[in-house]
Amino acid sequence: MAARFFTATAALLLSATAQAQDFPKRAITMIVPFAAGGTSDVIARVVAEQMSAALGQPIVIENVAGAGGSTALTRAARAEPDGYTIAIGNAGTSAAAYTIYPKLSFTPESFVPIAMVAKTFGIIALRKDFPAKDLKEFIDYAKKNPGKINLGHAGVGSSNYLICKSFVQAAGIDATLVGYRGAAPALTDAVGGQIDGVCDAAASVSQSINEKLVKGIVVGSDVRLGTLPDLPTSAEAGLPEFEAQGWNGLFAPKGTPPAIIAKLNAAARTAVESDAVKKRFADLSTVAPDANEHTPEVLQQLVTRDVEKYRKLLADDAKQ
Repeated sequence: MAARFFTATAALLLSATAQAQDFPKRAITMIVPFAAGGTSDVIARVVAEQMSAALGQPIVIENVAGAGGSTALTRAARAEPDGYTIAIGNAGTSAAAYTIYPKLSFTPESFVPIAMVAKTFGIIALRKDFPAKDLKEFIDYAKKNPGKINLGHAGVGSSNYLICKSFVQAAGIDATLVGYRGAAPALTDAVGGQIDGVCDAAASVSQSINEKLVKGIVVGSDVRLGTLPDLPTSAEAGLPEFEAQGWNGLFAPKGTPPAIIAKLNAAARTAVESDAVKKRFADLSTVAPDANEHTPEVLQQLVTRDVEKYRKLLADDAKQ
């Protein structure tokens, strides 16, 4: 009996080793939890292109919008744990979602972290004809008109939603938060004047600010962004309590062999250290991880930290 058990175990280990050695033999699908054009989508496409070159196989982007990213991660969690389906997540989809949607069909343990691939910066931008020229005037206006201002985001549970929540809490204002199926459609409505503004990441909104399609009023960072040198930090704008620095990371379904995770991690590291990604990230006001932040363990620490962080921030949401 024992001999059969050890023989079976050895066979499984040999099979997993062979599988990892051959990986990848075909295209990999990277699930993006939002519509095309938003921050996570842009970052995913930039990183995937260079990861594909490192792995020698194409990485196909699949946008699966809905429920603040939870629809996509449900699919990713149920995928075969063979490395051929991975997902990009952020503090919203991979941490805050567990407070916002307590009946999710997956948990943090449903995924294996691969690597953090980007650091992002949250911005509040208004439609270009909004009657406030800076953050102070906007807050004053909002306090005189409680509940009448609407700010768009990429769906409840998204990182942009967390930017909104952090901002209105820090500013002490009552604003209506409007969810979309991604950052791009929210920004489109702000540009068109259908909503008052957006909570977004620099990666997807900076170009519209520079083209004066919307007006940025604050970045939730302690340093100004090179692509938006005139946009004040939260401290400079008079609201130091507003902090909105986020991250994007890659995840695989639970049970994916460690050797395959190691190959994906190495490819992700090669990608974010490449000149092509660094240049594109600079254009997007996005930052690659530091040299000591490439490991799966660092991404796991971010998830654990932010699950607790947003459990506190979103306590009211969880009661609804």
